[in-house]
Parts: sequence; structure tokens; C-alpha cells
Amino acid sequence: MPGLLYRPDWEQARRRLTKWWNGGDIGRPAMAVTAPRQQPVEDIPPVASPDGDRTCPYTTKSVEYRVNRVLRDCASLHFLGEAVPYGAPGDVGPNSLALYLGCEGEERPDTTWFRPFIQDPDRDGFDYDPHNRYWTFTLEATRRANALGRGRLLQQFPDFIEGLDTLAAMRGTLRLLTDLIERPAWVHRCLRRITDLYFRYYDIVYELIRDDVGGSVFWLWAPGRLVKLQCDFSAMISPAMFREFMLPVLAEMTERVGYSLYHWDGPGALCHHDALLSLPRLGMIQWQPGAGAEPAWHRRWWPMYHKTLEAGKKLMIWADTSEQLLALKREFGERSKQMYITVSAATIEQGQEALRVMEF
Repeated sequence: MPGLLYRPDWEQARRRLTKWWNGGDIGRPAMAVTAPRQQPVEDIPPVASPDGDRTCPYTTKSVEYRVNRVLRDCASLHFLGEAVPYGAPGDVGPNSLALYLGCEGEERPDTTWFRPFIQDPDRDGFDYDPHNRYWTFTLEATRRANALGRGRLLQQFPDFIEGLDTLAAMRGTLRLLTDLIERPAWVHRCLRRITDLYFRYYDIVYELIRDDVGGSVFWLWAPGRLVKLQCDFSAMISPAMFREFMLPVLAEMTERVGYSLYHWDGPGALCHHDALLSLPRLGMIQWQPGAGAEPAWHRRWWPMYHKTLEAGKKLMIWADTSEQLLALKREFGERSKQMYITVSAATIEQGQEALRVMEF
């Protein structure tokens, strides 16, 4: 694969990421560093927003607008370290799978909310629908982005989401919490079906977006089939319930792909750390501290990071300054090479300095 217009040295970065994912030493942590360009790589005239001044990234009203926005955003950035220019114009919102399976979306200025549709567990079902309007939009936008973005950038998977989070969107959170106690067998059957359907959609999209070596993107590039997993619902259930209902889902999903990362969100989910570390095929944990908590680079989280790294998992976090990066390097030493650190630099010089700081 030749370099990308927005990242001419992408082939070298891809080789480093392949080595890093497979346990090799690239001389520092893997790092996704971006910085604004003074002038875009190319002049791309803007397409008017379909909603005037409302620029909701999840709107399904204009494929052209969404693809244009992705191209313009990437053309305006430097991509350093292992950062990859990517976009997801086919993403119809976090938990796209719930929309494909029957939820109606309520679009907000910056996200999509879901209207549950499983009112009667004995009667209301869900299945693959090739004509679902959200799914057909994803396919249309992905194919259009392929045509316009080829040689410029890569495409990211839509944020499908899975397991209990998807079932909660379809059933309603409070109802599902009751179901875990009153009809656990039904919950298990639904989770089984959701996992099977997840991969039906996943396989179709993967064939559309994979690169010439079969690599794929979700927040970062991996040299094969990659999944981003999560269970925000886990903040409301006990470790025992998480192990009973969600851990088997995660175990199977990590076994059906080559590479995986888990989006671990908020202090309410900390009680599930040991369960996550017990997954032999889970490759990486991405810690999101949650609103109001100390940021991901903060020392409050360091004991948790030591435990994660010592268990052989990679760790995805973000940092803002060279000082924060240096503190991480001093604390974790060689183990910091198992980290994937994202940095949004103010200038290309600051971005280059961030990379130098983390070299061994």
C-alpha cells in the first residue's frame, strides 16, 4: 500500500504498528500524535450542512456532507507517530447496531438517542434487515467514502457496540435491569443473537473498509480484524452479574477477531477490572475516566495501569503535555512501551517533541 495523501509515510507507520501489536519493540510507546496544519493538504470546498448551522456528526440526511467533512478535517492535520487519518461517515451513532436491529433514533446536536422497541419479550424480536434505513445509509456512506477517500485516508468501523449495551438500548435500561433477575434465560438468548448479528454486519463492513493487508481501524489501526468492545451498562451491575452475562460475550468476540480493545468507561466500572484481565484474547484496554474524574494521564490511575500492563494487556490513554508524558515514562519505564498514547498537539513542533520525550 503506498502512502496516503494525508499521511505520505503511512507505510512506515503501519509497519511499526504491526510490530507493536504483535509484541515487538518500536523504541517507545505507540503514539497517535496530531497537530493542525497551517494550510490544508488540498483545498476541498465545503458542502453546506443539511441542517444549516446544525452540524450534527450523526445526521443521516446527507452522505455528501459527511464525507466532505471527514476529508476536510483530515486534510487540515499533521499525522505523526502512529496516527492514521481516518473517518467514519457511515457511523449513524454510538450503538449503531441497535438502530440496525430496530431502534428508532432521536438525533441530537452531537449524538443519537434511542427509543426502545422490545416491549414484550415473548413477542418482540429482532433480526437482520437488509432494508433497514440506518443500515442502508451506513453502506451508502461507506461506499461513497471509499470512492472519494481512496488514497487519502482510511475508514473506521461504525460504532456498532454489542452485548448488554445494545440490549439495553433495545429494551430500555430499567427493564433490562429487572430482566437480569426475572428472566435471565431470555437475556442470555438475546445476547447470543446480538453477537451473531453483530458479526453479520461486521463482516460486510470489514470487506468494504479493510486495507490491502487486511488491516482495519477503530481509533487506531490494527493489522487484521479489530473490534472495539465495551459495556457501559456494567456500571449498574455487580461483578458476579458482569461475569455471568457479559464476560462470555466478550470472550467469544475476542476469539472471533485478531485484535481487540475494550473501552472501559468511568469509575463505576472499576470493579470489573479483574474480569477484563481474565480474558486471554483481549489485547488492549482503553481507559476513559468519565466526566468530572481526573484525566487519563493522572497518577490516580497508575496502580490500575501497573496491574493492566503486568497482566500482559496493552493500555490506551491520552496525555496533553510533554511533562505528563515524562511522568508516565518515569513511572512505567520499559512497560510504557505497551501503551498507545494519543496526543493532540498545538503545533507540529510540539507533536515532534512529544515523540522524542518518549523515546528510549
